[in-house]
Amino acid sequence: MSQGLIHHVEINVSNLKSTIDFWSWFLEELGYSPYQEWEKGQSWKLGETYIVFVQTEERFLDIPYHRCRVGLNHLAFHASSRKQIDDITSKLKEKNINILYTDKHPFAGGKEHYAVYFEDPDRIKVELVAPET
Repeated sequence: MSQGLIHHVEINVSNLKSTIDFWSWFLEELGYSPYQEWEKGQSWKLGETYIVFVQTEERFLDIPYHRCRVGLNHLAFHASSRKQIDDITSKLKEKNINILYTDKHPFAGGKEHYAVYFEDPDRIKVELVAPET
């Protein structure tokens, strides 16, 4: 039964091409598949849930996103293992993607919370969390 599960999340972005370049490899590493694609958007799907990214209209680009304002703070995804966290962290470094809380990594969320935190091109915080051991 899917009642109560998230059906989809739609995020407006400042630069669709940069967003696609960033999110495609990460979501596909997690098992998502490309789902929908049109001139101003693209989505990826895993099971019954999908994530949509849509190009923001020019007239709304005057105020950039910031996770401390009202609205989305971050997106958190389950990882399969601590090894997957380590592998993704290496790939983030190779791609020069900003990793957050490096002084506390991989325990920035607490001593039992093994995760990597990073930012997408619009500085939306992304978290990948390992299962508890």
